[in-house]
Amino acid sequence: MTTTTLDVPIARPATASAVARPITQYSRRTIFAVWAAAAVPMGVLAWIVAPAIADGDTAVDLFRPLVACLTAGLVWQFVLVLVLVGREQRTLRWSVLREALWLRSPQSPKTGKVGGKLWWIVVPITLGLALEEVLSITPPLSRDLGELLASDAGQAMFHGSWGLFALCVTMFLFNTVFGEELLFRGILLPRMEGAFGKRDWVANGLLHATYHWHTPWVIPASFVDMFLVAYPARRYRSTLLSIAVHSAQTVMFTLLLLSLVV
Repeated sequence: MTTTTLDVPIARPATASAVARPITQYSRRTIFAVWAAAAVPMGVLAWIVAPAIADGDTAVDLFRPLVACLTAGLVWQFVLVLVLVGREQRTLRWSVLREALWLRSPQSPKTGKVGGKLWWIVVPITLGLALEEVLSITPPLSRDLGELLASDAGQAMFHGSWGLFALCVTMFLFNTVFGEELLFRGILLPRMEGAFGKRDWVANGLLHATYHWHTPWVIPASFVDMFLVAYPARRYRSTLLSIAVHSAQTVMFTLLLLSLVV
């Protein structure tokens, strides 16, 4: 990948001195290459590999291999994050990762204050994401999680299946914490200003939305994420903010699945 280091001012709190090297600003070519490295494997795993290893084409038949494949794709994104930040910073120390991936509390761009009441922004954003569901297109029946969980066959599949529950929780964690959010908001967003200027959050939101071709029915709703997730993460220089917002959905899904298991 080709990267270009630009002298782009990036506001940081006092602890930024822990970063051994400056955050590298990516060229557009590098940004699209990272996007492809995440999007292509997810699409191939979801639409080619999972159906190929499934025992049938019903939702119950497809669910386990699909979750396993998507989890593998998200774990790959976590590995990609470590490779990219490790090459840039020459270390994976937590004090360095925290700043290089914006894994810190939100910081006010006006006052410089960190955390505290700024965390309350999570509440309206989370509500906005809940309303965002009305924009989603109905998925194919064989991939409709809502229909599956409401069916007798789906509930029977989860009843007492702690292994399947653990697999789903692993997928959730790598989706909202270690994989997708960390890649798009932790790696890409801080490194896109050199290529896209002050509209880097718009480009980031577009990339994140179109990345979802493994679940294309969520793409229309995902465009809203640029305002609800990408912009706040950019404004407050905090990947933890976007992780917290998406983790709220993870908690709800986890509790729902847990109720079916027990």
